[in-house]
Amino acid sequence: MKQPFKWTILAIILIILAFSGLLLGSVHIPAAEILSIFLNSEPVSGAHSHIILDLRLPRIITAILAGAALSVSGMLMQTLFRNPLAGPFVLGISSGASLGVAFLILAGSGLSIAFIISGWAQAIAAASGAVAVLLLTLTIAMRIRDVMSLLIIGLMFGSLTGAIVSLLQFFSTGEEIQLFLMWTFGSLGGLDYNELKVLVIFVVAGLSLAFIMIKPLNAFLLGERYAESMGIPIARIRIIVILSTGLLAGAVTAFCGPIAFIGLAIPHFTRLFFKTSSHQILIPGCMFIGSIAMLLCDLLAQLPGSQYVLPINAVTSLIGSPVVIWLVLKRGNLSKAF
Repeated sequence: MKQPFKWTILAIILIILAFSGLLLGSVHIPAAEILSIFLNSEPVSGAHSHIILDLRLPRIITAILAGAALSVSGMLMQTLFRNPLAGPFVLGISSGASLGVAFLILAGSGLSIAFIISGWAQAIAAASGAVAVLLLTLTIAMRIRDVMSLLIIGLMFGSLTGAIVSLLQFFSTGEEIQLFLMWTFGSLGGLDYNELKVLVIFVVAGLSLAFIMIKPLNAFLLGERYAESMGIPIARIRIIVILSTGLLAGAVTAFCGPIAFIGLAIPHFTRLFFKTSSHQILIPGCMFIGSIAMLLCDLLAQLPGSQYVLPINAVTSLIGSPVVIWLVLKRGNLSKAF
């Protein structure tokens, strides 16, 4: 299968899933009426217009952005550490975001419940925690040269923040723990257009940094010594990679909560689909396939024909785990790609 045909197939699947997201839901809205809402060709129900434009469309845009951001950030981490198990949260960014939300919900007894459960409050708290861990990681990255040491430090950050969150939960009420647990489930819904604008800015900034680093990332696949012999500033590129990952994964976690497996599984699937290790293809490929995967998970989470909506984090894990197992069985050794 030639590359242009693969891109066409991915674009068609993305469009079909996006339109399916507009079509499916607890309220049935005919496809013709959905088209009328966007084309303004005929007067439509005000309630239906609100559901499509204010509820379903933001959810679809969020899924596309989150899927692209997490997949590309996972690709960056796997290339930087040359480790097939590395993901966007390996540096403790997700743990830092969880700690920020934990302080807001579990240690914020003096705050009103209305403020605590507001989208902006949780997003700011998560972003603050993620930025704090990111700054610590960047500071350490400027001091050490060994990426494996950086990986271990990132894992230790995750363990430390996890321990603090556990202590906060121990001294919290049942209502506070339930609120925090709901956030950890992850959600693609509930964002308004003002929040989406902020998410778009951070995701575009992170993706722009990733595209700028295509040539250095390709050199990294051959080892840091080879990249250094080509005149690539290793320390600077490492910091830019971490910054890009922080922008992408941190923004998604802030607005959508922690979403597992997309950043780990999609880069491997993209390498298998395009049969290349060139980041010139893999980065846009991760964007397309990650968005498709997130849209598909969101459709499954809504349980078509049912009033229930499953946690998106549970759905991505249910799908992501078998995909990684299948990739390992098919390729035999995922580390061959590095």
